[in-house]
Amino acid sequence: MGDAQDTIFAKASGAGQAAVAVLRLSGPRARDVLGALAGRVPAPRLASLRRLRCPATGEALDQALVLWFPGPHSYTGEDAAEFHLHGGAAVVAGVSEALVALGCRPAEPGEFTRRAFLHDRLDLTQAEAIADLIAAETSAQRRQALRQADGALTRLYGDWTSRATRILAHQEAAIEFEMDDLPSDTGSRARAEARALAAEIARHLDDGGRGERLRDGLSIAILGAPNAGKSSLLNALVGRDAAIVSAQAGTTRDVVECRLDLGGIPAVVADTAGLRDARDDIEREGIRRARRRGEEADLLLIIFAADATPDAETLALAASRPDSILVASKCDLAAPPAAIGDRAPLPTSVRTGAGLAELRAALATAAAGRAGLADAPALTRARHRAALTEAVAHLAEAETVPLPELAAEAYRGAVMALGRLTGRVGVEDVLDIVFGDFCIGK
Repeated sequence: MGDAQDTIFAKASGAGQAAVAVLRLSGPRARDVLGALAGRVPAPRLASLRRLRCPATGEALDQALVLWFPGPHSYTGEDAAEFHLHGGAAVVAGVSEALVALGCRPAEPGEFTRRAFLHDRLDLTQAEAIADLIAAETSAQRRQALRQADGALTRLYGDWTSRATRILAHQEAAIEFEMDDLPSDTGSRARAEARALAAEIARHLDDGGRGERLRDGLSIAILGAPNAGKSSLLNALVGRDAAIVSAQAGTTRDVVECRLDLGGIPAVVADTAGLRDARDDIEREGIRRARRRGEEADLLLIIFAADATPDAETLALAASRPDSILVASKCDLAAPPAAIGDRAPLPTSVRTGAGLAELRAALATAAAGRAGLADAPALTRARHRAALTEAVAHLAEAETVPLPELAAEAYRGAVMALGRLTGRVGVEDVLDIVFGDFCIGK
């Protein structure tokens, strides 16, 4: 990442030609650069129409709206400005060249948000939420990212970090100031608080990957025998000819993936090779990939044709995955069986459209159960899960070690693991609690 003292700029609007292009500027020279281009600096946070001119030649570059955001009350926490230009490529290029001539440099990816973090305008979980918000494809993803950007995880993880820091401080005080007038049960109370905190974090971890599924997308695999109608069903679900459909068995050899919005929950639906005894090496590899995709999927669609008896592998698969959705295809040709084992299949026909709305509804319900928004803030990244798992392990370790000094070291590990979540933890936090709670050294 470049020098934090540089004044940086970047196009903040989308790629391609548009009516308006926004250039964002941030850094210690932002005020001088804005004045040089616009003639004078407008009042803070008020859009002003200005003619932008090249400082070297006086040539007019554009008639634009400019905004001035003096630090620390800006996105990055430092002096910043925006230029709302006409969207032509020549206009953007001309203003960019003028900014470079005035000593600015193009920003590196994520540099504006990095500066916002460094200036305490947001923490790491909020920075990640901004990236998720930009990448959001569905309404549920947007809601989860907005909730995180508004500080839901910041408050939760911040509370846990504060509690772990207090536990550490109490344990340290029990060791360092043993002869002072401290409560005799300080150490035991720290252990009790640590057990309660570990249990609370463990409950948060035991969410079935809900937040990560919502962020990354639910994985759905369509499995069944050759010619059961898997590719036709995929095409019907996504509304386009994504997979080749043929009466010849074994047409699908590789996994065909398509994205789907299930009531706001993103999903990746995969059509797979038909399950049977392979006829050649290529089909054998396709079937291996199909079985692996089924094992890894969050949800299975097990499909069989209504005009044929389900084969043994389909029946075994349905019995082994009771959480799957059982689909009877080609119901325009024959009536499906009332039940497979103790489960009623969902009758569908791609040709007539019968049952497809019910199938989409069933998929949306299943998706919401596995990846829907919950009342409590959800884990959204593997980084969060790893840090929280480490914190729980450190808190549990403190219960088993033979010396209070080792317990303090375990608590310190928990504090550091939790602090990595938001990027805010330090020794001063511990000292503040020690000398605040116990009034030592006053």
